[in-house]
Amino acid sequence: MRTMTEPTKRLLRNLKGVRGNSLMEFSVTVALMAILAATAAPKLSQLGENTKIQKSRSELDKLVSQAANFYQDTAIKEGRGRFPGQDKYNMPVGGHSSIQDILDDILDVKDPETGDLIKKADFTYFASSHGRDWVSVFGISSYDYPKPELATLHADDEDDTGPCNVCPPSETVGRFEWGSLFPTGPVGSPFQDGHFVYQVVAGSGSGSKAESPILYIADIENPREIHAILQP
Repeated sequence: MRTMTEPTKRLLRNLKGVRGNSLMEFSVTVALMAILAATAAPKLSQLGENTKIQKSRSELDKLVSQAANFYQDTAIKEGRGRFPGQDKYNMPVGGHSSIQDILDDILDVKDPETGDLIKKADFTYFASSHGRDWVSVFGISSYDYPKPELATLHADDEDDTGPCNVCPPSETVGRFEWGSLFPTGPVGSPFQDGHFVYQVVAGSGSGSKAESPILYIADIENPREIHAILQP
Protein backbone atom coordinates (compact mmCIF):
# COMPACT_ATOMS: atom_id res chain seq x y z
CA MET A 1 0.00 0.00 0.00
CA ARG A 2 1.30 3.40 -1.05
CA THR A 3 1.76 5.81 1.84
CA MET A 4 1.15 9.58 1.60
CA THR A 5 4.15 11.76 1.31
CA GLU A 6 4.76 14.49 3.88
CA PRO A 7 3.79 17.34 1.49
CA THR A 8 0.47 15.61 0.77
CA LYS A 9 -0.26 15.20 4.47
CA ARG A 10 0.51 18.87 5.08
CA LEU A 11 -1.85 19.93 2.29
CA LEU A 12 -4.71 17.87 3.70
CA ARG A 13 -4.19 19.33 7.17
CA ASN A 14 -4.33 22.86 5.76
CA LEU A 15 -7.52 22.16 3.83
CA LYS A 16 -9.21 20.78 6.94
CA GLY A 17 -8.17 23.91 8.87
CA VAL A 18 -9.81 26.35 6.46
CA ARG A 19 -13.06 27.75 7.91
CA GLY A 20 -15.60 29.49 5.72
CA ASN A 21 -18.02 32.22 6.86
CA SER A 22 -21.15 30.73 8.31
CA LEU A 23 -24.62 31.81 7.18
CA MET A 24 -25.09 33.51 10.55
CA GLU A 25 -21.92 35.56 10.13
CA PHE A 26 -22.98 36.59 6.64
CA SER A 27 -26.43 37.65 7.90
CA VAL A 28 -24.89 39.78 10.63
CA THR A 29 -22.62 41.51 8.12
CA VAL A 30 -25.53 42.29 5.78
CA ALA A 31 -27.59 43.63 8.69
CA LEU A 32 -24.77 45.94 9.80
CA MET A 33 -24.35 47.25 6.27
CA ALA A 34 -28.11 47.96 6.06
CA ILE A 35 -28.01 49.85 9.37
CA LEU A 36 -25.07 51.95 8.20
CA ALA A 37 -26.81 52.76 4.92
CA ALA A 38 -30.05 53.74 6.66
CA THR A 39 -28.15 55.97 9.08
CA ALA A 40 -26.05 57.67 6.43
CA ALA A 41 -28.85 58.31 3.91
CA PRO A 42 -30.63 61.11 5.86
CA LYS A 43 -27.33 62.81 6.59
CA LEU A 44 -26.32 62.72 2.93
CA SER A 45 -29.75 64.03 1.94
CA GLN A 46 -29.49 66.90 4.42
CA LEU A 47 -26.00 67.68 3.16
CA GLY A 48 -27.41 67.95 -0.37
CA GLU A 49 -30.22 70.25 0.80
CA ASN A 50 -27.80 72.50 2.68
CA THR A 51 -25.63 72.76 -0.44
CA LYS A 52 -28.66 73.86 -2.47
CA ILE A 53 -29.61 76.44 0.17
CA GLN A 54 -26.13 77.93 0.04
CA LYS A 55 -26.25 77.98 -3.77
CA SER A 56 -29.62 79.71 -3.74
CA ARG A 57 -28.39 82.33 -1.28
CA SER A 58 -25.34 82.91 -3.44
CA GLU A 59 -27.57 83.56 -6.46
CA LEU A 60 -29.73 85.92 -4.40
CA ASP A 61 -26.56 87.85 -3.53
CA LYS A 62 -25.94 88.33 -7.25
CA LEU A 63 -29.46 89.67 -7.73
CA VAL A 64 -29.10 92.04 -4.79
CA SER A 65 -25.73 93.27 -6.08
CA GLN A 66 -27.12 94.02 -9.54
CA ALA A 67 -30.22 95.65 -8.04
CA ALA A 68 -27.96 97.95 -6.00
CA ASN A 69 -26.07 98.91 -9.17
CA PHE A 70 -29.36 99.55 -10.96
CA TYR A 71 -30.49 101.76 -8.09
CA GLN A 72 -27.32 103.84 -8.24
CA ASP A 73 -27.50 104.20 -12.02
CA THR A 74 -31.10 105.38 -11.95
CA ALA A 75 -30.32 107.76 -9.10
CA ILE A 76 -27.76 109.45 -11.36
CA LYS A 77 -29.92 109.42 -14.49
CA GLU A 78 -33.34 110.10 -12.98
CA GLY A 79 -32.55 112.03 -9.82
CA ARG A 80 -33.97 109.35 -7.51
CA GLY A 81 -32.93 105.72 -7.37
CA ARG A 82 -35.40 102.93 -8.05
CA PHE A 83 -35.36 99.15 -8.44
CA PRO A 84 -36.20 97.02 -11.49
CA GLY A 85 -39.94 96.98 -12.00
CA GLN A 86 -40.58 100.38 -10.42
CA ASP A 87 -41.94 103.02 -12.79
CA LYS A 88 -40.72 105.59 -10.26
CA TYR A 89 -39.08 105.42 -6.84
CA ASN A 90 -42.45 105.98 -5.14
CA MET A 91 -44.24 103.10 -6.93
CA PRO A 92 -44.55 99.64 -5.30
CA VAL A 93 -44.02 96.28 -7.00
CA GLY A 94 -46.10 93.30 -5.87
CA GLY A 95 -49.29 92.80 -3.93
CA HIS A 96 -48.25 94.21 -0.55
CA SER A 97 -48.11 97.91 0.20
CA SER A 98 -46.53 97.84 3.66
CA ILE A 99 -43.28 96.59 5.09
CA GLN A 100 -45.06 94.62 7.82
CA ASP A 101 -47.17 92.70 5.31
CA ILE A 102 -44.04 91.48 3.55
CA LEU A 103 -42.24 90.68 6.79
CA ASP A 104 -45.24 88.62 7.87
CA ASP A 105 -44.67 86.53 4.75
CA ILE A 106 -40.99 85.75 5.30
CA LEU A 107 -40.19 86.15 9.01
CA ASP A 108 -41.29 84.26 12.11
CA VAL A 109 -42.56 86.39 14.97
CA LYS A 110 -40.86 85.55 18.26
CA ASP A 111 -41.20 86.81 21.79
CA PRO A 112 -38.36 89.33 22.24
CA GLU A 113 -37.77 88.21 25.83
CA THR A 114 -38.12 84.42 25.68
CA GLY A 115 -37.47 83.77 22.02
CA ASP A 116 -40.57 81.58 21.86
CA LEU A 117 -42.34 81.36 18.51
CA ILE A 118 -45.49 83.50 18.48
CA LYS A 119 -46.39 83.32 14.79
CA LYS A 120 -44.84 81.35 11.94
CA ALA A 121 -44.06 83.11 8.67
CA ASP A 122 -46.95 82.97 6.18
CA PHE A 123 -45.05 82.22 2.95
CA THR A 124 -43.16 79.00 3.70
CA TYR A 125 -43.30 76.87 0.55
CA PHE A 126 -43.63 77.21 -3.21
CA ALA A 127 -47.35 76.36 -3.55
CA SER A 128 -48.53 78.69 -0.78
CA SER A 129 -51.37 81.04 -1.66
CA HIS A 130 -49.26 83.88 -0.27
CA GLY A 131 -47.18 83.66 -3.43
CA ARG A 132 -49.91 85.66 -5.18
CA ASP A 133 -48.38 88.84 -3.79
CA TRP A 134 -44.89 88.14 -5.17
CA VAL A 135 -43.58 88.91 -8.65
CA SER A 136 -41.27 86.63 -10.64
CA VAL A 137 -37.83 88.19 -11.17
CA PHE A 138 -37.24 86.96 -14.72
CA GLY A 139 -40.80 86.02 -15.63
CA ILE A 140 -42.90 82.99 -14.80
CA SER A 141 -42.29 81.56 -18.28
CA SER A 142 -38.52 82.08 -18.27
CA TYR A 143 -37.00 79.49 -20.61
CA ASP A 144 -34.18 78.64 -18.21
CA TYR A 145 -36.03 78.91 -14.90
CA PRO A 146 -39.83 78.77 -15.27
CA LYS A 147 -41.98 78.82 -12.16
CA PRO A 148 -43.04 75.44 -10.70
CA GLU A 149 -46.36 74.25 -12.09
CA LEU A 150 -48.22 74.46 -8.77
CA ALA A 151 -46.80 77.83 -7.74
CA THR A 152 -49.20 80.76 -8.00
CA LEU A 153 -47.45 84.09 -8.32
CA HIS A 154 -48.58 87.65 -8.95
CA ALA A 155 -49.60 88.27 -12.58
CA ASP A 156 -49.59 84.56 -13.39
CA ASP A 157 -50.93 85.20 -16.88
CA GLU A 158 -47.98 87.16 -18.27
CA ASP A 159 -46.91 86.66 -21.88
CA ASP A 160 -43.17 86.47 -22.45
CA THR A 161 -43.57 87.19 -26.17
CA GLY A 162 -44.30 90.82 -25.44
CA PRO A 163 -45.95 93.22 -23.00
CA CYS A 164 -48.76 91.63 -21.04
CA ASN A 165 -52.11 93.36 -21.61
CA VAL A 166 -53.51 92.36 -18.23
CA CYS A 167 -50.44 92.70 -15.99
CA PRO A 168 -49.53 95.98 -14.29
CA PRO A 169 -46.88 97.72 -16.46
CA SER A 170 -44.27 97.59 -13.69
CA GLU A 171 -44.31 93.80 -13.68
CA THR A 172 -43.67 93.31 -17.37
CA VAL A 173 -41.07 96.09 -17.35
CA GLY A 174 -39.45 94.52 -14.31
CA ARG A 175 -38.57 91.19 -15.90
CA PHE A 176 -37.00 92.95 -18.88
CA GLU A 177 -35.04 95.29 -16.60
CA TRP A 178 -33.81 92.36 -14.52
CA GLY A 179 -32.89 90.58 -17.73
CA SER A 180 -30.82 93.54 -18.90
CA LEU A 181 -28.73 93.23 -15.74
CA PHE A 182 -27.80 89.65 -16.64
CA PRO A 183 -26.87 89.71 -20.34
CA THR A 184 -25.36 86.20 -20.20
CA GLY A 185 -28.65 84.77 -18.95
CA PRO A 186 -30.76 84.73 -15.79
CA VAL A 187 -29.77 83.12 -12.52
CA GLY A 188 -32.16 80.69 -10.90
CA SER A 189 -32.91 78.50 -7.93
CA PRO A 190 -31.14 75.12 -7.70
CA PHE A 191 -34.34 73.59 -6.27
CA GLN A 192 -36.85 71.77 -8.45
CA ASP A 193 -39.66 73.76 -6.84
CA GLY A 194 -37.66 76.95 -6.44
CA HIS A 195 -38.09 80.27 -8.26
CA PHE A 196 -36.84 83.78 -7.51
CA VAL A 197 -39.50 86.37 -6.69
CA TYR A 198 -39.50 89.91 -5.33
CA GLN A 199 -41.51 92.83 -4.06
CA VAL A 200 -40.64 96.49 -3.62
CA VAL A 201 -42.07 98.80 -0.98
CA ALA A 202 -42.30 102.27 -2.48
CA GLY A 203 -40.00 105.09 -1.45
CA SER A 204 -41.40 108.41 -0.29
CA GLY A 205 -40.66 111.99 0.65
CA SER A 206 -37.93 114.29 -0.53
CA GLY A 207 -34.88 116.08 0.74
CA SER A 208 -33.93 115.27 4.33
CA LYS A 209 -37.21 113.37 4.76
CA ALA A 210 -36.69 111.10 1.75
CA GLU A 211 -37.19 107.36 2.25
CA SER A 212 -35.67 105.00 -0.30
CA PRO A 213 -37.64 102.03 -1.64
CA ILE A 214 -36.96 98.62 -0.13
CA LEU A 215 -36.33 95.47 -2.16
CA TYR A 216 -37.39 92.07 -0.82
CA ILE A 217 -36.29 89.06 -2.81
CA ALA A 218 -36.77 85.36 -2.04
CA ASP A 219 -36.67 81.78 -3.29
CA ILE A 220 -40.18 80.26 -3.16
CA GLU A 221 -38.69 76.87 -2.24
CA ASN A 222 -38.51 78.26 1.31
CA PRO A 223 -38.93 82.06 1.50
CA ARG A 224 -38.57 82.03 5.28
CA GLU A 225 -35.06 80.55 5.06
CA ILE A 226 -33.94 81.94 1.69
CA HIS A 227 -34.49 85.67 1.26
CA ALA A 228 -32.65 88.97 1.15
CA ILE A 229 -33.58 92.59 1.90
CA LEU A 230 -31.98 95.70 0.39
CA GLN A 231 -32.64 99.29 1.38
CA PRO A 232 -30.02 101.73 0.01
